[in-house]
Amino acid sequence: MSQYYYLVTGLPELSLDDNKLNYTVGDFKTEFYPQLSKEDQTLVDLYYLKFDNANLLKLLKDREAVIDSRGNYTADQFVAVFKQFDEEGVITSPGSLPSYIIKFIQAYLTQQETGVSSDVLVEDWLAGLYYEYAMQCKNDFVSSWFEFNLNTNNVLVALAARKYKLPIASFIVGDTEICQALKSSNARDFGLTTELDYFDQLLKISETDDLVDREKRLDQLRWKWMEDKTFFDYFSIERLYVFLLQLEIIERWISLDKEKGNQMFREIIDSLKGEVRVPSEF
Repeated sequence: MSQYYYLVTGLPELSLDDNKLNYTVGDFKTEFYPQLSKEDQTLVDLYYLKFDNANLLKLLKDREAVIDSRGNYTADQFVAVFKQFDEEGVITSPGSLPSYIIKFIQAYLTQQETGVSSDVLVEDWLAGLYYEYAMQCKNDFVSSWFEFNLNTNNVLVALAARKYKLPIASFIVGDTEICQALKSSNARDFGLTTELDYFDQLLKISETDDLVDREKRLDQLRWKWMEDKTFFDYFSIERLYVFLLQLEIIERWISLDKEKGNQMFREIIDSLKGEVRVPSEF
């Protein structure tokens, strides 16, 4: 396992209350990423795939779209795969794109050809594939981080759906045992209090009326979770990974004021009411 004494000792201390940053998520990729081992670069790539997911959705709608440069892949790499499907009806040369992205592209483009639709949201289905892919990595912390986020997001969505009498199963991302419990259980805690030691915290967060305060509390939970999980990791890739995740949290809050934060949540709620769909059998 690689140790990064020089890199870690040079990192600034971060706080959730910071109102300015000397580094950004983009800076991490240009300044720190090249100094990592190939194995650890692969772990960091999993984080940046979130930008590739967003870029993919943009390019599927407009192949000339300008994409986020923080992703791992270029627009040309995506479009080359689209063209292969257009010409051959199948993707046989995926290049370096991850298997879950290829699976999604083929399903999406097949749906466009056949006009098939279902009750599965495009973004949710892609997110489910992404989490499943990332949770298979061999690094315990990184795998657990993606599982933790999948669980927290799903629990909060399930609690909101139950509150507003919406069909919970339609909004759950992924297909883990936790996902199945959220979809099928009628218990107040979905039978998960013993499975998720942070369930009660999520329940309290879900009951917070102010939407921005709710998100702040969720980020505090995330922050504490990652700090606890890496308490004894001093100079490892896990410590650098936490730094990257904390950068993202602070960067996002710096970009938001309370009005923008509330607007963000309104948009999230609106998005639950209907998006482009994909075939459920994929």
